[in-house]
Amino acid sequence: MIVIQNPKLRSFIRFTVPFIVIPLIVLWGAVVFDRKKHIIISLAVAFFALLLFASGFERKSTGSRRLVIVAVMTALCFAGRFIPFLKPIAALTIITALYLGGEAGFLVGALSAVLSNFYFGQGPWTAFQMLAWGMTGLIAGLLADPLKKHRPLLLLYGAVSGIAYSMIMDIWTVLWYAEKFDPALYKGALVTALPYTASYAVSNVIFLFALAPSFGKKLHRIKIKYRI
Repeated sequence: MIVIQNPKLRSFIRFTVPFIVIPLIVLWGAVVFDRKKHIIISLAVAFFALLLFASGFERKSTGSRRLVIVAVMTALCFAGRFIPFLKPIAALTIITALYLGGEAGFLVGALSAVLSNFYFGQGPWTAFQMLAWGMTGLIAGLLADPLKKHRPLLLLYGAVSGIAYSMIMDIWTVLWYAEKFDPALYKGALVTALPYTASYAVSNVIFLFALAPSFGKKLHRIKIKYRI
């Protein structure tokens, strides 16, 4: 387990990796990189997601314990993709971020996409899914205090994150179709995707409503018991 002890370096990684490095890799892979080698882009995103996760702790033991929980939550997300119509991935990613931090949430979201797509199908879209679900977790971690205190706000965040996921995936749709970003085509994609966007938002709200209280209590107990 890598331990990054320099506070300035940790802060630098926490900002540049999710907001600059990974988005640039995803976009570069979509418009420049050979689409037949898309798995390289996905693995690059996974590597930087792990680096971001490593920046979130100072002691090796703490990071190892968090990694075990992240592995369990990722496995649950993987299994959740087999549920028809409504998927709990974003909700579980958000719950992870609330109690383990945004870096853990980003890692769960990113790994859930790339690992489950080994079954559902890898492609250039995988990196966009990794970015979308990863950012859902990261931002949830940044807003953890108000989201945990106010359940309606948490449900609202779930709905908004579902809409944001769809909007990010529509960027991929436009780049795939036109091989460049076309604002007019993007507007059309947003309209066409409205039923899917609604399903993402509703799914997040339902699973957060059903799972957040129970999962939150368990993760809180684990944090206290193992001093995470």
